[in-house]
Amino acid sequence: MAKIICIDDDRDILDTCEVVLEGQGHTIETAINGKEGFETALKMKPDLIILDVMMDDSTEGFHTAQKFRRTKALMYTPIMMLTSVNETAPQKFGAKDGEFLPVDAFVEKPIKPKELVAKVKELLALKKDQINTEGRR
Repeated sequence: MAKIICIDDDRDILDTCEVVLEGQGHTIETAINGKEGFETALKMKPDLIILDVMMDDSTEGFHTAQKFRRTKALMYTPIMMLTSVNETAPQKFGAKDGEFLPVDAFVEKPIKPKELVAKVKELLALKKDQINTEGRR
Protein backbone atom coordinates (compact mmCIF):
# COMPACT_ATOMS: atom_id res chain seq x y z
CA MET A 1 0.00 0.00 0.00
CA ALA A 2 0.96 3.69 0.04
CA LYS A 3 3.27 5.72 2.27
CA ILE A 4 1.42 8.81 3.51
CA ILE A 5 2.51 11.73 5.67
CA CYS A 6 -0.06 13.75 7.60
CA ILE A 7 1.15 17.19 8.73
CA ASP A 8 -1.12 18.95 11.23
CA ASP A 9 -0.75 20.63 14.61
CA ASP A 10 -3.97 18.98 15.85
CA ARG A 11 -3.14 15.65 17.51
CA ASP A 12 -6.74 14.45 17.01
CA ILE A 13 -6.41 14.88 13.24
CA LEU A 14 -3.08 13.03 13.23
CA ASP A 15 -4.55 10.21 15.31
CA THR A 16 -7.57 9.95 13.00
CA CYS A 17 -5.36 9.81 9.91
CA GLU A 18 -3.23 7.11 11.50
CA VAL A 19 -6.12 4.92 12.63
CA VAL A 20 -8.20 5.26 9.46
CA LEU A 21 -5.42 5.01 6.90
CA GLU A 22 -3.37 2.33 8.67
CA GLY A 23 -6.64 0.40 8.80
CA GLN A 24 -6.61 0.55 5.00
CA GLY A 25 -3.09 -0.91 4.94
CA HIS A 26 -1.15 2.33 4.37
CA THR A 27 2.05 3.30 6.17
CA ILE A 28 1.56 6.62 7.99
CA GLU A 29 4.05 9.14 9.34
CA THR A 30 2.93 12.27 11.16
CA ALA A 31 4.40 15.70 11.86
CA ILE A 32 3.13 18.66 13.89
CA ASN A 33 4.40 21.49 11.68
CA GLY A 34 5.66 22.24 8.20
CA LYS A 35 9.36 22.12 9.07
CA GLU A 36 9.11 18.70 10.72
CA GLY A 37 6.80 17.48 7.95
CA PHE A 38 9.16 18.59 5.20
CA GLU A 39 12.14 16.87 6.83
CA THR A 40 10.16 13.67 7.40
CA ALA A 41 8.84 13.68 3.84
CA LEU A 42 12.36 14.04 2.42
CA LYS A 43 13.37 10.89 4.29
CA MET A 44 10.27 8.78 3.65
CA LYS A 45 9.45 9.81 0.05
CA PRO A 46 5.67 9.58 0.58
CA ASP A 47 3.11 8.66 -2.06
CA LEU A 48 0.73 11.31 -0.64
CA ILE A 49 1.00 14.38 1.58
CA ILE A 50 -1.92 15.46 3.77
CA LEU A 51 -1.23 19.02 4.90
CA ASP A 52 -2.99 21.44 7.24
CA VAL A 53 -3.14 25.14 6.34
CA MET A 54 -2.90 26.80 9.76
CA MET A 55 -0.22 25.43 12.09
CA ASP A 56 2.47 27.57 13.74
CA ASP A 57 1.09 30.49 11.72
CA SER A 58 -1.99 31.01 9.58
CA THR A 59 -0.28 30.36 6.23
CA GLU A 60 2.33 27.74 7.13
CA GLY A 61 0.60 25.05 5.08
CA PHE A 62 0.57 27.26 1.97
CA HIS A 63 4.31 27.91 2.27
CA THR A 64 5.04 24.25 2.96
CA ALA A 65 3.06 23.16 -0.13
CA GLN A 66 5.11 25.52 -2.26
CA LYS A 67 8.32 24.18 -0.72
CA PHE A 68 7.27 20.62 -1.59
CA ARG A 69 6.70 21.68 -5.20
CA ARG A 70 10.14 23.31 -5.44
CA THR A 71 11.84 20.13 -4.20
CA LYS A 72 12.65 17.72 -7.01
CA ALA A 73 12.22 14.58 -4.88
CA LEU A 74 8.71 15.62 -3.76
CA MET A 75 7.48 17.72 -6.69
CA TYR A 76 5.14 15.07 -8.08
CA THR A 77 3.71 13.87 -4.78
CA PRO A 78 -0.04 14.61 -4.57
CA ILE A 79 -0.98 17.05 -1.81
CA MET A 80 -4.33 17.09 -0.01
CA MET A 81 -4.79 20.31 1.92
CA LEU A 82 -6.90 19.53 4.95
CA THR A 83 -8.26 22.77 6.36
CA SER A 84 -10.77 24.57 8.49
CA VAL A 85 -9.68 27.93 7.05
CA ASN A 86 -13.09 28.51 5.45
CA GLU A 87 -14.58 28.33 8.92
CA THR A 88 -12.40 31.18 10.22
CA ALA A 89 -11.94 33.22 7.04
CA PRO A 90 -14.15 32.01 4.17
CA GLN A 91 -12.17 31.89 0.94
CA LYS A 92 -14.06 29.27 -1.08
CA PHE A 93 -10.79 27.45 -1.76
CA GLY A 94 -12.66 24.29 -2.70
CA ALA A 95 -14.43 25.96 -5.63
CA LYS A 96 -11.42 25.29 -7.85
CA ASP A 97 -8.97 23.03 -6.06
CA GLY A 98 -5.45 24.17 -6.68
CA GLU A 99 -6.29 27.33 -8.59
CA PHE A 100 -3.96 29.47 -6.50
CA LEU A 101 -1.79 26.86 -4.81
CA PRO A 102 0.09 23.82 -6.02
CA VAL A 103 -2.14 21.29 -4.28
CA ASP A 104 -4.39 18.60 -5.69
CA ALA A 105 -7.37 18.86 -3.33
CA PHE A 106 -8.80 21.02 -0.56
CA VAL A 107 -10.79 19.09 2.02
CA GLU A 108 -12.71 20.76 4.84
CA LYS A 109 -12.22 19.66 8.44
CA PRO A 110 -13.64 17.72 10.04
CA ILE A 111 -13.48 14.97 7.45
CA LYS A 112 -15.40 11.75 7.92
CA PRO A 113 -13.36 8.54 7.72
CA LYS A 114 -15.16 7.34 4.57
CA GLU A 115 -14.48 10.68 2.85
CA LEU A 116 -10.82 10.54 3.88
CA VAL A 117 -10.43 7.03 2.47
CA ALA A 118 -12.16 8.00 -0.79
CA LYS A 119 -10.10 11.16 -1.28
CA VAL A 120 -6.85 9.33 -0.52
CA LYS A 121 -7.75 6.65 -3.07
CA GLU A 122 -8.56 9.32 -5.67
CA LEU A 123 -5.30 11.21 -5.14
CA LEU A 124 -3.14 8.08 -5.11
CA ALA A 125 -4.57 7.23 -8.54
CA LEU A 126 -3.32 10.49 -10.11
CA LYS A 127 -0.70 10.14 -12.80
CA LYS A 128 2.41 12.31 -12.81
CA ASP A 129 1.02 14.64 -15.48
CA GLN A 130 -2.15 15.17 -13.41
CA ILE A 131 -0.30 16.49 -10.34
CA ASN A 132 -0.83 20.23 -9.80
CA THR A 133 2.79 21.38 -9.57
CA GLU A 134 2.26 25.04 -10.51
CA GLY A 135 -0.79 26.24 -8.62
CA ARG A 136 -3.15 26.21 -11.57
CA ARG A 137 -4.99 23.65 -13.64
